[in-house]
Amino acid sequence: MEELKSAMEEHMDQMADLVQKFSSELRYGLRPAYDNFIGFFHAIDWKEPWLMCLIGLHFALLLLTIFSRKHINFQMCLFLLALAGVYLAENLNRFLGENWKSFAGQNYFDRSGVFLSVLWSGPLLVIAIIILVNTLFSLCFLMVRWKKAELRYRARVARDKKD
Repeated sequence: MEELKSAMEEHMDQMADLVQKFSSELRYGLRPAYDNFIGFFHAIDWKEPWLMCLIGLHFALLLLTIFSRKHINFQMCLFLLALAGVYLAENLNRFLGENWKSFAGQNYFDRSGVFLSVLWSGPLLVIAIIILVNTLFSLCFLMVRWKKAELRYRARVARDKKD
């Protein structure tokens, strides 16, 4: 019995050490990501006109997505447009990287495309996800309406057979 008790205590000590190491790694692990985000945020001149227009475009697309939520066909076109924008991001990054002096104060367009991924593709993907979720909700609602109509039809047919 004493051996079992000491084994349990040893196991509990190991678990406590693992939890402590995991929590300290988690706290330490998020700090560099936060520092990188803050550095990225401060490296951008947010007052440049083309950046303000880009943010305005994404905001207008978001509002258009929200206000057109009942028009599934239009939303599917908007969905495809958003995904096409993400697909063309690499070519856009290359083009903007070659011509940045004509519209920007500094070259944001590196070879890996991080800047364009965050400020162009990221918002377009969020808009596409919103459209996708809305479409799934609309399909669920349509399935419920269809099943209700089917049940009403079956009840009417059963009632007519009784009479």
